[in-house]
Amino acid sequence: MQERHGFKSTFGFLMAAVGSAVGLGNIWGFPHKMGSNGGFAFLLVYVILAALCGFVVMVSELSLGRRTGKGAIETYQILSRKFKWLGWLATLSPFLILSFYCALGGYCLKYMVLNFGNLINAGFGTNGLSGDAVFKTFMLNQTEGVVFGLIFVLLTALIVMGGIRGGIEKFCSVGMPALFIMLVIIIIRSCTLPGAVEGLKFMFVPNLQPLKENFLSVLATAGGQMFFSLSLGMGVMITYGSYLDKKKNIHKNAMIILVCDTIVALMAGLAVLPAAFALDPEGKTSGPSLLFVTLQNVFDNMGTVGAVFGIVFYLLVILAAITSSISLLEVIVTHFCDKAAAKGKGDKRKVYSIIAAAAVSVLCILVCLDGMGYSGYWVPGRVLVDGVWQYTATYNDCWLDFFDMLSEGIMMPLGALLMCIMIGYELGPDVIRDEIESHEGHKMHSYGFYKLCVRFITPLLMLLVLGGQIRDFFI
Repeated sequence: MQERHGFKSTFGFLMAAVGSAVGLGNIWGFPHKMGSNGGFAFLLVYVILAALCGFVVMVSELSLGRRTGKGAIETYQILSRKFKWLGWLATLSPFLILSFYCALGGYCLKYMVLNFGNLINAGFGTNGLSGDAVFKTFMLNQTEGVVFGLIFVLLTALIVMGGIRGGIEKFCSVGMPALFIMLVIIIIRSCTLPGAVEGLKFMFVPNLQPLKENFLSVLATAGGQMFFSLSLGMGVMITYGSYLDKKKNIHKNAMIILVCDTIVALMAGLAVLPAAFALDPEGKTSGPSLLFVTLQNVFDNMGTVGAVFGIVFYLLVILAAITSSISLLEVIVTHFCDKAAAKGKGDKRKVYSIIAAAAVSVLCILVCLDGMGYSGYWVPGRVLVDGVWQYTATYNDCWLDFFDMLSEGIMMPLGALLMCIMIGYELGPDVIRDEIESHEGHKMHSYGFYKLCVRFITPLLMLLVLGGQIRDFFI
């Protein structure tokens, strides 16, 4: 059987795990969901959920992965009799996420090219159009959307082909520090814009009114964002955990990943929301306009130096997106590579990376053709009107939202809920503690807290999140 190479260093593992957590969920998702859910109120709920659910699920997934040394599908098949099928749910989720993740990554590639055009006064720049006009024109240009989406898929596949050490670890060890530096630069510019202080107040001045008005909706959105942002419930941390040796301190590393991801999410909010309030005093704080319209208007208003900031910012988002997309593709590739190795078929990583990327490309093309609903490729729902079934679609209906709802809204919280039930009542929480303390000197000091959460608190919160997500999408 071929040797299964893991992470070379703790730093490499942390950068890969943090890179998976830090992605479009932070840079794109966190600011616009925070903006549409009351700012501080959303932040408060997010932090509480990260402590009571995020930490518990991350520790569990890393431990289960390392215990078996296998991907998500095999891990559940080895450890559980009642939840053997759960690994397939954890693998289908990243496949669906990749379909729109690569499309959004392609959009960011387009905007980096667009700002480069502004820098050299080329015809492929904004050409004096407003951010809104540029965005709508691009969404309606289906060919261009598909091309950039597939380029992003190709970049993801090439890195995964290099394996854990030669591809993922090497890229993330350079990409994550670079991302952090660029994010600091954008924050400084965003927070020094005239009127930016209103965005800071929106984020940090206590305001619990949104919780009084629609608590379940805020809870569901924050919960979905937490799973998406931390790469939980999608097999990623099980897969990365399977490449960890026994010397690595899972408990400590999970805390580092959680804290780093939360800090970057806050930094993303600081990069985007103050700029949104500065440019739009009326408070347009949600939707794709934040990343692709509002900020582009900020860069355009800065002149030539704005083009430089635009290139840096969208390069930052691309880096963040790729560090996540490679982890999502790795979940799928690892399963098939392990099966091939078990049968003595040798290293099939490149072949399976190509096959998985090709499958993802099919759904990515669908999302790009749809253009966030602008192009009308969404298959609408049916309603009964005067005894006749009619197709209806709203402005916000699109394949991106549908795949997001299936993965982030249902599969991820459902998978985490069932995993907690499996650990709490079938395997027993001691399984996780024993794995964490398997190397001499490693102690799970939070075991009492973990045991309480995995059996009672986390499952209850996951039920509320799951219920709220389903209600918000369908109602």
